[in-house]
Amino acid sequence: MAKLDHHLHTSRHSPDSILDPGDLIAEAKLCGLDGVVITEHDFQWAADELAELQARAGDLIVLSGAEVSTREGHFLVYGLPHLKDAPAGIAVKDLIEVVRAHDAAIVAAHPFRWDQDFRSIVVACKAHFDGIELVSNNVSPTTRSKSQSLLAEFPMGTTGSSDGHDRETIGCYFTEFPGPVRTMADFVRAIRSRTGKPRSGKGKHQSCGPA
Repeated sequence: MAKLDHHLHTSRHSPDSILDPGDLIAEAKLCGLDGVVITEHDFQWAADELAELQARAGDLIVLSGAEVSTREGHFLVYGLPHLKDAPAGIAVKDLIEVVRAHDAAIVAAHPFRWDQDFRSIVVACKAHFDGIELVSNNVSPTTRSKSQSLLAEFPMGTTGSSDGHDRETIGCYFTEFPGPVRTMADFVRAIRSRTGKPRSGKGKHQSCGPA
């Protein structure tokens, strides 16, 4: 079993974050997480930079994906070798094609936020998402309810993550996977298997209720 918070932003590469990477590591360990996946806005950490942070993290697994700003909203991508083919402003249909070409994974971040017509996106994309973020710090009770209703019509995987931009938010929600996750390849397989379960972090504020 592996517990990962896999939607996170740091002050190193996301201008709207005040979370220092070192504080991220420290808080993730305090929360009892097994790993984190950093998802900066339209930026993916370079392998050498990520390796340096991993060396500081010890047993905590540290990986990097990205939160891509598409024309239709924000989507989390995992397992892409780079973002050259997934620039900000890409159409979500095109992003899905890029993800599939690289056997990567894609999760819809905070569906229905900012009055996003997420149902129309799901219909247009034929529900070709590996998951949707059911709970996070930027999911409200209202948008969560909309997602749950949509899932009854279009079954997809569900995830939980903090969408953390500060230390206090880390681990408020996370996803629990039934098997170990040590590498990005492991994580992509876990997301695509749709076996992860959204969970709530103990002692943390949960903006849309317990998972």
